[in-house]
Amino acid sequence: MRNRSGIILIEDNKLALIERHRTGLHYFIFPGGGIDEDESPEQTAVREAEEELGIIVAIKQKVVEIFFKENTQHYYLADKISGEFGSGTGEEYGEYNPAHGTYLPLWMPIEDVLNKNVLPRELAELVVRCNREGWLQVPAKIFVEKN
Repeated sequence: MRNRSGIILIEDNKLALIERHRTGLHYFIFPGGGIDEDESPEQTAVREAEEELGIIVAIKQKVVEIFFKENTQHYYLADKISGEFGSGTGEEYGEYNPAHGTYLPLWMPIEDVLNKNVLPRELAELVVRCNREGWLQVPAKIFVEKN
């Protein structure tokens, strides 16, 4: 695994997620992916939103850094600027490969997030809490020790 970056996009009290079916598992993840050598975490978040969701976003603020093993995951609150949600053209949407599983962009009502297998779980809990109580002024730091 490498350092990653992703977005938190909420519209009409719904959260943009990617539904995954992979190796017999069913779960939901936040849009995002690996940071390329020549990119900042913010640039990666914007690029991944376009590849995975088919939309252009503007970064509002960094919400959290998640430290997992030797890697860091950066997540940013974002606003949709343009594009058609669900029209992503990233490599994950090419020919089906069982090793990579399926990708389906969707909107999940915020009230359902904690009742579904949304990963990372710590991020899902933080997003639900901040959406209800207000976004943090300083990015949170979460240290994950389990696999």
